[in-house]
Amino acid sequence: MHSEVIINKNYERINPVLFGFESCEKSHGFGPATRTHWLFHFVVSGKGVFQIDEKKYALSSGMMFVIPPFTETYYEADLEDPWEYIWVGFTGTPPLQLNDCYDIPGALRIFEHMKASHNLHNGKTEFILAQLWELFSFLMEENQTKEDPINAALNLIHSQYMTPLSISQIAASVHLERTYFSKIFSERKGISPQQYLIEYRMNQAKAFLRLGYSITTTATSVGYSDIYIFSKIFKQRFGESPSHYQKNFKNSNIN
Repeated sequence: MHSEVIINKNYERINPVLFGFESCEKSHGFGPATRTHWLFHFVVSGKGVFQIDEKKYALSSGMMFVIPPFTETYYEADLEDPWEYIWVGFTGTPPLQLNDCYDIPGALRIFEHMKASHNLHNGKTEFILAQLWELFSFLMEENQTKEDPINAALNLIHSQYMTPLSISQIAASVHLERTYFSKIFSERKGISPQQYLIEYRMNQAKAFLRLGYSITTTATSVGYSDIYIFSKIFKQRFGESPSHYQKNFKNSNIN
């Protein structure tokens, strides 16, 4: 077994505090125990079991188990094929909600880099920290396909409304067929995705007009290259043209 403490340099969010690796003996177990820091174990080879909050998981190579701070856990190597794992401990707040276990064989490279860091001296803390952030990025990408498609669509609209965004593009971005996407979006939000996109653009347009931007600049800024179409939609939505809305807003502030 190789285990070492890492100097805690009190970085703002995440701080590595230890790491190590071990090829376990048959039926080697640890716990029940609790810790004051987070701890990740990545199974390089072999098998074992992990128990947390009365839940028990059978794990094998390519899987990782997560031990949160102040949580009682127990883990044990398999009797016939004991596991080899690499672990890293850290304090702070992870940038995502963590599961008990992950099946992420692609993360082996990250943990192998951590293992190699035992040869470093002055930059060890920073190197491990960089690997942790890469691991968090990896987990976020792994969770991407599980993200709620409607929330993902809303995030896309809110960030890309100023581009010539179409409903087909939005549906494709969340990996859904356009008709089915429109159906479940309407069920969740009470209006179609096209209506939602227009509503969002028009409300943003009102904000730009109140700030004094020209009709041309406002139209372009909310995704309309044709000022006539923009003005027509704005009037349909609010009952007055963009120029009248802007004028009335200015007059109300003067009075």
